Amino acid sequence: MSPDPNELSPREACKRYLDRRRRELTDESVKTYYYRLKLWWEWCEKEGITSVAELNGWVFERYESHRSGLGVATPTLHAEMETLRKFVEYLERIEAVDGGLAEKINVPFVPEDERSRDEMLETERAVALINHYRESTTQYGTRFHALLELAWHTAARLGALRALDLRDYHRSEGFVEFVHRPDTDTPLKMKRKGERAVALNDSVCEALNAYISDHRWDAHDEHGREPLFASIQGNRPGGNTLRTWMYQATQPCVRGPCPHGYDPDTCDFRSHNGASKCPSAQAPHHVRTGSLTWHRDRGVPKEVTSERANASSEVIDRYYDKATHRERMELRRRPHLDKLSVDVDTDSDGGE
Repeated sequence: MSPDPNELSPREACKRYLDRRRRELTDESVKTYYYRLKLWWEWCEKEGITSVAELNGWVFERYESHRSGLGVATPTLHAEMETLRKFVEYLERIEAVDGGLAEKINVPFVPEDERSRDEMLETERAVALINHYRESTTQYGTRFHALLELAWHTAARLGALRALDLRDYHRSEGFVEFVHRPDTDTPLKMKRKGERAVALNDSVCEALNAYISDHRWDAHDEHGREPLFASIQGNRPGGNTLRTWMYQATQPCVRGPCPHGYDPDTCDFRSHNGASKCPSAQAPHHVRTGSLTWHRDRGVPKEVTSERANASSEVIDRYYDKATHRERMELRRRPHLDKLSVDVDTDSDGGE
């Protein structure tokens, strides 16, 4: 016999909630929710809380204090408590807890311009890395070069890059096509609305051509498709593998001395397993954020940037565009000053 909903343990209830959300969220989003809620139910277990019937405002207050006491940044705590509130709203709906309990969860206030605290790959550093790869006789066209080049140029999400097949790169016409294929394990975050063709400039195409002809592993995934970014095992790499490749592609010692004083020849961060621990390595999300800021700084219209990256202008402004007020003035508005001139033509006599 199934237990009454209020007898569910925090772990059991969270897993039911996540199973429910899988129907409407991407795998990456579910993983994010899973991580946040896992922290919650593990804390409950340490505190001896065995059923959701024991939840109350004081429990949530203690949990928030616990997370805050660990030095969790306010934007991160905001996201964790917001996820917890949504979970408790689900518990209210299935009558596992009393109505109104979710309202007792405090979600710390964070100003909108601080809610996305993630770092980004700075333009100066990205351009230096890409130029290094382009000029290198040993690293040109490697998977690290091709991945960084394409990610920076398209501002694509990790899942979209992983989803690309060899056939999705149209080299003669100079574009890549992002296609939603959920039945064969490569969904796009926005599903069908995420499908789009993105034009590439000649330098990016040349890098991809070199990668495909000289460095890409000949591979097919379990569905018989040929992934553009293939692993040495001869299949389509998982998201974590692709993320690690980006960490490795953006390490500063790729093109110069280590800013942290490590010896690249012996540094553990240079390995596949240690790459994510490098203090200066950048994740795909950081590259996407930097790319979107760069697109705007270069004067690419908002609507064009939005379509290339598959994100609304509002989302780009709120979460991705990291330019400072000074940078926005100098790079985006100052070039238009001539259009605002009201100088009188001195050659005119002002007559009729």
